[in-house]
Amino acid sequence: MEALARDEPPADLSADTILELLANRRRRYLLYALRQYDDPIELASVAERIAGWEHDIAPEEVSRNEYKSVYVSSVQCHVPKLADAGVVDHNEENHSVVLAENYEQLEPYLRLVIVDEPRNSRLHAALEAESGDGLIRQLRENVARLRP
Repeated sequence: MEALARDEPPADLSADTILELLANRRRRYLLYALRQYDDPIELASVAERIAGWEHDIAPEEVSRNEYKSVYVSSVQCHVPKLADAGVVDHNEENHSVVLAENYEQLEPYLRLVIVDEPRNSRLHAALEAESGDGLIRQLRENVARLRP
């Protein structure tokens, strides 16, 4: 499956836009999940993973209501907001999503907010495994040194 094409070049994201996009936990979780895929993935698959992270359970243990809450809010709110900012490309026919060019502008800030995600959780374990180099631990240590 090919990435979805955009007709216009990506615009620079303002600080307000970046902060607004990252202010919502579910949008951050969506971005964390999408970083693992180079090709578009169906939102249904990603929604199960996000619901699992939200409830700190395995994706296969997610209830229908937990899954539905993530899926519906993602389709109706979070994915369109990210798509409008050029951070994801969304195929509305099959509800597949993939990171878009503007994600690169958002990514450094997403790395910063990782340090505030729940420790000792499935999300934390997934992020640690993804970074492979103890990035989250290093970020937490750096932030701790900056705090009085």
